[in-house]
Amino acid sequence: MATVGVGARLHFGFQNLSLAHARLYGGLGVALAEPRVRVTAEPADGVDCADATVRRYAERAIELLDVPGAAVSVAETLPRHVGLGSGTQLALATLAAVAQAYDRDPEVRERAPDLGRGGRSGVGVAAFEDGGFVVDGGHPTARFTTDPPAAGEWSVPPVVARHGLPDDWRFVLAIPDAARGRNGGREEESMRAVVERADPAIADEVAGVVNRRLLPAAAEGRLDEFGDAVAAVGRLNGAWYADEQGGVFRPPVGTVVDELAGHPAVTGVGQSSWGPTVYGLTDVDREDAAAAAAREALRAADVDGEVRVAAPASRGARVE
Repeated sequence: MATVGVGARLHFGFQNLSLAHARLYGGLGVALAEPRVRVTAEPADGVDCADATVRRYAERAIELLDVPGAAVSVAETLPRHVGLGSGTQLALATLAAVAQAYDRDPEVRERAPDLGRGGRSGVGVAAFEDGGFVVDGGHPTARFTTDPPAAGEWSVPPVVARHGLPDDWRFVLAIPDAARGRNGGREEESMRAVVERADPAIADEVAGVVNRRLLPAAAEGRLDEFGDAVAAVGRLNGAWYADEQGGVFRPPVGTVVDELAGHPAVTGVGQSSWGPTVYGLTDVDREDAAAAAAREALRAADVDGEVRVAAPASRGARVE
C-alpha cells in the first residue's frame, strides 16, 4: 500500500499569449502546503475505486505502468475548478500512488500528457515534482493549432526557474461561492480566442516585470517586491482575458481583489487561473489580519465563501 500527498498550486498567469512571439504560454505559479490531495493505492486485480474521476485516472495509470490493477481511495481532495490545480494534482497523485504500490517509478513528467495534464502550463506538474515558485518555458509558438492536441501528444513545458520561498511567507486564499472556473472544452475555446487576438505588447510588459522584478525578488526573498510583481503580472494577464471573462478579473472576483488589495497586511493580490479563488501574500505575523481582511472582502462583494491561509510548499509530493 502507498499513500501520496501533495498540496494545491496557485497560477499567477502566463508570460505570453500572443502568436507574434516565438514562445507561447510560459506559466508562473507557486506550490502550496495546503489544502491537500491524499490518494492511497494498493495492488489489486482490476480497478476498485468509488470516486468516478479518480477511477478514470487509475485506469489510465495501470495501463501506463503495465500493472494488473489497483484499489484506490481518496482521503483528501481539492475543490474542483476553483483555480487550485485540482485536476493535475489529483491525476498525478493517483499515478504516483499506483506506481509506488508496485515499487515502480511513476515518471510523472513523461506520463502527465497521457493523463491529459501539462498541455498548456507546466506549473502544476512542476509543483507536484518539487514545489516552490515556478516559471516554465512554454511551448514553441509554431506548434500552436486551432484544435487542441489529443492527450499524450505534447510534452510538459520545461522549468526555467524555480525558487523556494521563505518559510514565514503565507498565502491567504479567499474562495467565493461562485461559478466554477472554466475547464474542459469551454476553457479550450476561451484560450484559443484569447491567443488569436492577444496584444503582443502586453507580453513585453510581462517580460519586464518577470525578469527585472519578480525573479530577483523571489531569489532574494523580498516579500513586498515579490507581491507587487505578482499583482502586476495578474493584472496584465487580465487585460488579455477581459473580453472572455467580463473584466480584468471575473465577477465577483474583481470586487474581492480590489477590497483585499487595499489592506496593509496583504500584497500581491490576484485571481488564480480562471478563478474564482483570490490569493494574497502576507507573512506569519500578519496572517490573522490577512484572513480577517479576506473575509471582509468576501462580504464587500456580497458573496459567501471560504478563507484559508497556506504556507508555500518547499517540496513536491510525498509518499506518506
